[in-house]
Amino acid sequence: MVVTLEESSSQAVKAQLKLRELILAGDLPAGARIAELTLVDLLGVSRTPIRAALIRLEQEGLLDALPHGGFAVRTFSETEVSDAIELRGTVEGLAVRLAAERGVALDRLQQAQTCLDEIDAVLANAALSDETFSAYVVLNHKFHQLLGCMPGSSVLVREIERVASLPFASPSGFVGVQSNTPQARDMLIVAQHQHREVLTAIELREGARAESLMREHSRLAQTNLKAAMRSPQNSSVPGVQLIRKPS
Repeated sequence: MVVTLEESSSQAVKAQLKLRELILAGDLPAGARIAELTLVDLLGVSRTPIRAALIRLEQEGLLDALPHGGFAVRTFSETEVSDAIELRGTVEGLAVRLAAERGVALDRLQQAQTCLDEIDAVLANAALSDETFSAYVVLNHKFHQLLGCMPGSSVLVREIERVASLPFASPSGFVGVQSNTPQARDMLIVAQHQHREVLTAIELREGARAESLMREHSRLAQTNLKAAMRSPQNSSVPGVQLIRKPS
């Protein structure tokens, strides 16, 4: 059977998603060498899309290319993860400053406001169930995307997407640390307050304040990173086992 270029690309994307899931779940452990033939049997696709998927995951930072060929599951120092979070805060801070300085159309501000109202409805629950927590993650991702689009810069949108795709650097990358603790809802309410303050600063054209608030907002993820490293076996953050503790 002849496989078309489009079908091969689709298979590569599916293989990439499945491999990422296996890595973050710990089914492919940190440092493990990836054997293409094993993945062919495991995923039920040919070596061509498997190889493409491995290259994409290496570009994402989840795999290391080995000197003599092949790939291994990458590990990360706590400092590397912290730097990725800091970088996201810096780029998002730039985005909201430019949005405030350039001005944002009313309909875009209203979209962001509606998103925050939906988050408020989720956090109105006295306790977070798995369902409400998942709803928060989706809405949090949406709000950050809306902020990133506000300056009207395709360059910034692309750079925010790139940095957010770094392992553990997404806006909800370490939110899961809180999901099973009594402090979960309180922490998310703090994050929501920061969301509203950032949006208000953009509306009032206060660029420096918006940037400062956004960078401060990213530091919640730094707090959650430290919590995950204190007790990684109890963390619900996918892939936390890939982060090395300081020696």
